[in-house]
Amino acid sequence: MSSTGSAAAPGPLRPAVHVPVLLERVTELLAPACAVDGAVLVDATLGLAGHSLAMLDAHPGLRLIGLDRDPEARAEAARRIEAAGHSDRVTLVPAVFDELPDVLDRLGIPEVQGVLFDLGVSSLQLDRPERGFSYSVDAPLDMRMDPGAPRTAAEIVNTYSPKDLARVLRVYGEERFASRIAAAIDRERSREPFTSTARLAELVRDAIPAATRRTGGHPAKRTFQALRIEVNDELGALDRALPAAIDALAVGGRAVVITFHSLEDRIVKQTLAAGAVDRTPPEFPVPVPELGPVLRLLTRGGEEATDAETAANPRAASARVRAAERIRRAA
Repeated sequence: MSSTGSAAAPGPLRPAVHVPVLLERVTELLAPACAVDGAVLVDATLGLAGHSLAMLDAHPGLRLIGLDRDPEARAEAARRIEAAGHSDRVTLVPAVFDELPDVLDRLGIPEVQGVLFDLGVSSLQLDRPERGFSYSVDAPLDMRMDPGAPRTAAEIVNTYSPKDLARVLRVYGEERFASRIAAAIDRERSREPFTSTARLAELVRDAIPAATRRTGGHPAKRTFQALRIEVNDELGALDRALPAAIDALAVGGRAVVITFHSLEDRIVKQTLAAGAVDRTPPEFPVPVPELGPVLRLLTRGGEEATDAETAANPRAASARVRAAERIRRAA
């Protein structure tokens, strides 16, 4: 699982151009924690390793632990890392980011200096039509970030009750017409099960009122987002992973998170804010150190890409970055 904001030119095996979203700001935020020899950075959403390569280039004493559930992404990242001459400082692990505590435990790493999350679907996945993430190209209705995972988008579309389908579309896609779309899917799948992205995208377009279709991009965008989140349990994994990542940080360590929609950003905002709160009861005359904040927020809200970056890399348009530094161990 990695960035929606990483732009790549299509190619048969390896994209020729890979532009990690918010690269300059991310490396700036991570640098103070990762500059010390022996520092460990966990890239919890490795993707094509764009951010990680920049960090390895900048910090010769840095060790990288890269997590990704997608074997294609790991293989491409490994090629890029080897070409840059950094393989001896890198460990790549087939894992979802909520497995981070187990990964660190297996590697014997008690704490780390940096953790990066670049959430959403990667450019590798978006630019391979056969993976089924795109509504603009006909492909199997798949959407699995781990191709070996058991549940596909087709299974959800063909087996969930209309009520459950509507819930997924409404909650994960923030789709106003979730019930109409779910009812239309239910009618059509009884005639023939859904197997392709094109048929689903067309049905969604037809189910949404014509006046609404004229604005806001492709009518199927929200439905495809919702299905992708459900297939890959993206928000559940983030809910579990971010607190675990904060727990793994050494004092002075930093967590940096890039999000691409409001559902992800809300989880990140609330989790980081909770760690930055002083829990000393208001009636106490002085702050109690062990009830003080464990985090210091490093960004003012969710920082956006610049206009210049968005113009060069349209996938950066919806990106937001938030970051925090660990300032003490939990009591």
